[in-house]
Amino acid sequence: MNTTIPGDGKFPLAQNLANHAPLSPLSFLKRAADVYPQYTALIHGQQKTNWADVYTRCVKLSSSLAKADVKPGDVVSIIAPNIPALFEAHFAIPMCGAVLNAINTRLEAKTIEYILSHSSAKVLLVDRDSTAVVKEAIQHMGSPPLLVDINDATATGDAVSDLDYETFIGRGDADYAWQLPDDEWQSISLNYTSGTTGNPKGVVYHHRGAYLNAMSNITGWHMGPHPVYLWTLPMFHCNGWCFPWSLAANAGTSVCSRAISAAVIYEQIEKNAVTHFCGAPIILNFLINADETDVRPLPHTVEVMTAAAPPPASVLARVEALGFHVTHVYGLTETYGPAVMCAWKTEWDALDAEQRATLKSRQGVRYQVLEGLEVMNPETMTPVPRDGETIGEVMFKGNIVMRGYYQNPEANAEAFAGGWFHSGDLAVMDEEGYLRILDRAKDIIISGGENISSIEIENCLYAHPDIIDAAVAAKADEMWGETPCAFVELAKDASVTEQELIDYCRENLAHFKCPKHIVFRELPKTSTGKIQKFKLREWADAL
Repeated sequence: MNTTIPGDGKFPLAQNLANHAPLSPLSFLKRAADVYPQYTALIHGQQKTNWADVYTRCVKLSSSLAKADVKPGDVVSIIAPNIPALFEAHFAIPMCGAVLNAINTRLEAKTIEYILSHSSAKVLLVDRDSTAVVKEAIQHMGSPPLLVDINDATATGDAVSDLDYETFIGRGDADYAWQLPDDEWQSISLNYTSGTTGNPKGVVYHHRGAYLNAMSNITGWHMGPHPVYLWTLPMFHCNGWCFPWSLAANAGTSVCSRAISAAVIYEQIEKNAVTHFCGAPIILNFLINADETDVRPLPHTVEVMTAAAPPPASVLARVEALGFHVTHVYGLTETYGPAVMCAWKTEWDALDAEQRATLKSRQGVRYQVLEGLEVMNPETMTPVPRDGETIGEVMFKGNIVMRGYYQNPEANAEAFAGGWFHSGDLAVMDEEGYLRILDRAKDIIISGGENISSIEIENCLYAHPDIIDAAVAAKADEMWGETPCAFVELAKDASVTEQELIDYCRENLAHFKCPKHIVFRELPKTSTGKIQKFKLREWADAL
């Protein structure tokens, strides 16, 4: 077939199988297995798996899903911590044309049920530590997904079904003829937000965006070939910021761990020569507040990428003093995870530690594969002055912006109004073009990297018979970045205590969403009765 390049009639283009293939991170897995078959891909405890074996397992798992009547476009869910099965799912599920839905292990049954129902998940792979919550989630579902039990050696729970993960893989064919997607815009994954304004929204990623962001992780972070990457960031969060695919592209090693602590981080650096890891500011706090018995001298500089609630400059300085080198990034589920990076300039090396940390605490500039990043007036859709003072809304444009929200045209219309993706985050842009986040327009609380809705907690509190008014704000927290702080007004003659209300919240919400502090006092309101949340934040930080 001969055609012409759009907009240019001079140069003929013969587009065919020889010079055109859809971009997909699945290509990275095949190349890693072909070029570096004996290199270690996964480490989990004493278990080591090379790239050739990872590839074979993914092909067989994909084949088994197809035999289970999973068709292109069907959703296959998995709920698991950072274990090899979740890494394998990032390749095996899209290899048969299905859409990967990795579910947060910390969610409560009600939300899991909503995700499974809304996505029409056909299969659910379940780590044994999530068996109880999954059984509760599916008990009222008319057509629950096929359950596959992941019997990981480090899990302590019971089996969710008689169908074992290894048996399920064994049903597959090693010579299964998987295919790249026909169109690189085909969906590769479905990630649900934290439901900060109601039910969670399903964010759809495509193969093209996953491919590009995986590559941009490598080039932007200067990773180089064969890094040893410790999974401190949950792989279920924005598909691990696309790093499962990045690690296939540069044939790196993934070090898996069910739980993360300072002791685990130092141990894995010493034992497996870890070179890189990612995480929320809580991971930085693990390092700063580590017990002296857990700290070990670093054999080399370890690269750390951090995001979520902006880390204070003092925290960044203290972490780097320990021998870690921190890169600050920013993004959302809707942008495949990080899409903004505080790109470093060599002229800043001569500054003192405090000055360097202050510069590094900015969110930064766009990823190489992000086409547009602006701070705009959302009413006029014009960029604000780059003066470091004028506040606007952060907006994105480009190939690493989601396809859209699944089955939610109203939310899509709002999010993409004016030809840009509206983040809902408020920020300023400085003279160098570096972004600095100031606040979240929707009062989102980011605790340990998890988004928490103040509205959801307030609704829970309002249901308590002794509470007549309630509001929740973020309280700065050295360990978690932020935690929810609740302010409540009690009914007359009520005698409920702070601990009783915290326990009540823990019975009705996922534990990470529950307030750590509850203050009994009259709420500040405007003349129209609206609660003044800025005052609540001031009160919370003064506690």
